[in-house]
Amino acid sequence: MLKQSSSNPDITAFFYALRLERGLLANTIAGYNSDIKQFFTFQHKYKLDYLQITEDNLNTYIKYLRTIKLTDKSIARKLSAIKQFYLFLLKTKKIKTNPFTAIVQPKSSSQIPKPLSEKQIEALLESPDENTVLGFRDKTMFELMYATGIRVSEIINLNIMQVNLNQGTIKVLGKGEKQRLIPIGEYASDYLHKYLTNYRIKILKDKQSQHVFLSNRSKQMTRQTFWYCIKKYAAQCGIYPLPSPHMLRHSFATHLLNNGADLRVVQLLLGHSSISTTQIYTLVAKEKLKEIHRQHHPRG
Repeated sequence: MLKQSSSNPDITAFFYALRLERGLLANTIAGYNSDIKQFFTFQHKYKLDYLQITEDNLNTYIKYLRTIKLTDKSIARKLSAIKQFYLFLLKTKKIKTNPFTAIVQPKSSSQIPKPLSEKQIEALLESPDENTVLGFRDKTMFELMYATGIRVSEIINLNIMQVNLNQGTIKVLGKGEKQRLIPIGEYASDYLHKYLTNYRIKILKDKQSQHVFLSNRSKQMTRQTFWYCIKKYAAQCGIYPLPSPHMLRHSFATHLLNNGADLRVVQLLLGHSSISTTQIYTLVAKEKLKEIHRQHHPRG
């Protein structure tokens, strides 16, 4: 019988190696853990031994992932995590052959991001009820995320020591443990100041935490809670399909470029190591220009 992933010594050793040898962040490792745990659940259901997984087993798993309507990008990410685990097993001589050798993974295509329009952003930012504690928290989160373009993982992990209201900046720890200093603008700064001064303490109650944004249970904000907030307010103001939290980041980058920002500056703000990653947003900006041309040019 297959051991559960949380108590499996090989998985424990694998995660230790990820932290020690590759220096991966806790959020990245948590993603690996989730993907591998799902794979172990699949194996458990079919009474498979993880040390004897075959190519056929993997292809069956890929078919299963398609039945639950995952995109090729999501499937490719999950398979990448599992593949790394099996490379580790091969390296540590727990298996003799790599079952992934002949597996053709779905291509994770670079899709053009779909940002919200400036009017949609305005409606979303105005949706939270500022007269309630949690509403003011949500308003502050959205204003800060749109003002800075930081990732969901970066905003939920933001702590008090990373905020400098005197300078109007936040310091975030991004992918690969790379730090970057980001201006937050007067508007978001004003909300953040009011939240930290008057509202956060009401959510914190008698507990202690260094995290800026807290759940209604006085704990660190989670991805799931943030996702729920975005969907709730988007539905309230009629934004469909419901946006993902990452859409605020997409909108931040696209709106900067639409208003004349330099691509290199946007790259620095987003924390992209390669300019090619940022360049995809120029395609969105070009589509916007084409739309304006079609609407307003006599021969558009």
